[in-house]
Amino acid sequence: MRFSKGISSIFVQNKRYFPMQKNLIFVVFLLFASLGYPQTALQKFIGHPALKHASVGVSVVDMTTGKTVMEYDAEKSLTPASVLKLITTATALEALGENYRYKTDVALDAEDSSRILIIGSGDPTLASEAFHGNPNIFFITTAHTLKKTLPPGKEYSLYVVDNLFGYNGISPEWTWIDMGNYYAAGAYGISVFDNSYRLFFNTTDRDSCPRILRTEPQIKGLTFQNELTLNNTGSDNGYIYGIPFSYERAVRGNIPAGRTEFSIKGDIPDPGLMLGETLSYYLKQADIKIGKVETARRDYLAGYCTPEKRQPYRAGQVLCTHVSPPLKEIIREVNVESNNHYAEHLIRTLGRKSKKDIYEDALEAGVTYAMDLWNNKGIPVTSLRMHDGNGLSPQNAVSPSFLTQLLVYMYNTSENASSFFSSLPKAGREGTLKNFMGNTRYSGKVVAKSGSIGGVQCYAGYLVDGNKKYAFAVMINKFNGTRPQVRGAIEQFLQGL
Repeated sequence: MRFSKGISSIFVQNKRYFPMQKNLIFVVFLLFASLGYPQTALQKFIGHPALKHASVGVSVVDMTTGKTVMEYDAEKSLTPASVLKLITTATALEALGENYRYKTDVALDAEDSSRILIIGSGDPTLASEAFHGNPNIFFITTAHTLKKTLPPGKEYSLYVVDNLFGYNGISPEWTWIDMGNYYAAGAYGISVFDNSYRLFFNTTDRDSCPRILRTEPQIKGLTFQNELTLNNTGSDNGYIYGIPFSYERAVRGNIPAGRTEFSIKGDIPDPGLMLGETLSYYLKQADIKIGKVETARRDYLAGYCTPEKRQPYRAGQVLCTHVSPPLKEIIREVNVESNNHYAEHLIRTLGRKSKKDIYEDALEAGVTYAMDLWNNKGIPVTSLRMHDGNGLSPQNAVSPSFLTQLLVYMYNTSENASSFFSSLPKAGREGTLKNFMGNTRYSGKVVAKSGSIGGVQCYAGYLVDGNKKYAFAVMINKFNGTRPQVRGAIEQFLQGL
C-alpha cells in the first residue's frame, strides 16, 4: 500500500466520518501500523518543519521483490540538480560500455605535411587532475614521439580539431550567474586542464581590493575587472563571470582577508587554443619548430554559410594516439566528485554517436538519445526533462519514480551493473557523500548521488544492508528550512527504512 496526499486528504475532507480529531489520529496510526512497512518514517519526513512549504517526492523500491516500499508524489517531476548525473552515466554505460575509451589522434595533414593535426574525440580527461599520475603526460609523450618521428629543422603549424561537438559548449538553460565559473565550463571536442584555471590573489591589504597575482595555468590575453571585496569569516564567496571564447572576465563577491595567496576557479575561454599553445611550448622545448597555432573554430563557423561544408583538413599519417581511462573510471569521477565537466562531455558524446554531422546540436542529440534509450527499455520518460548532462540547469526535471526504475534496472538487469554501482560514493566515506550519514548504522551501506542547487536537495541511490536491498529517490524543491536541516531530515528518513 502506498502513502500519498490522497489518503491524508480523505480523512481531512470527510470530517463527518470522524467528528473528533483524536479519532482521526487513531485511525491514521492504525493505517500506518497495518502496512507492514516503515511508513511512519515517511510520515515524519513529510511533516518535518524544514519541508513545510517544499515540493517533496519520494520513491523506495525493494529490488528483490520489485515492490514499492513507500512513495509520496513519486510521479511528480522535480528539479534533480546533480542527481541527473545518474541518468547521464547510466546512459553512457549502456550505450558505450564500461571499457569505452576516448582517443585523441596527433596526425599530419595529408595535403600539408607541415601541418600537425590534433584531432579531438571529446575526451574530458586530457591534462585532468582527476586521475593519478602526471596530468601533463599527453604533452610529454606527444613531444617525445614527434621528436623521434619528424625530420629535424622543418617548421610546423598546429591545427586543433576541436569541432566535434560544435562550439555551443554550454546549455542555453544555464543561468548567467554561472557563466565563467569552473563548474559551468564548456564542453568541446578538445578539453584540457578540466577546462578550468585558478586565479590567485594576495589579500593582506585590508584597505584595498584583493591584488591579482597570476593564473595557473597562464592564459595569454585574459583580463579581469576586479570587483572583489574582503571578508573576515574565512569563507570563499568569490566568482568569475564571463562568456565562452571571451577573454574579458569580471570577478565579484568576497574572499578571505589576510592571505598571502588565495585562489578561485574559472573556466578556460578557449580550451582548444589552450591545448594547442601548451603543446606548442612542449614541442619547442623538444627543439621542434612551431609557427602558427589555430583551432577549427573559424573554419567551422564559416561553414554555416556554405552549401557544401568542406572539411578544411585531411588526416594523413597518425603520429601518436592518446587514450583516456576507461569509461567506468570516468563515470566514477562524475558520480563520486559530481564532476560537471565530465558529465557534459558524456551527454554530447552520446549525441554525436547518434548524429554524426558536427553541425547537429550535440547536446540536444544526446538528450534525445538518452530519452529514447530508457523509453525503449520500458521506463517511461514522460516525467523527464533534460537540458544538460550534469544537472546545473534549474529547468531539468524528473520524477522519483523514474529514478528508482532506472536504479532497479541498472542493479538487476544491466550488463554494466557492477560498474554503475561502484561509481557511486559510499555515504559517510567518500566524495560528495563523505559527510552524509557518517555517524549512522548505514554509513557505507548507502551508495548514492546527491544533488543541490538553489532551493534543491536530492539524493538517489541504493541502500544495501543484509537482505534489505532498496533503490530510493528523495527529492526536495523550494524548501524553507536550512540546507543542513533538510539533509538531516533525509538522513532521519533513510535511517527509518
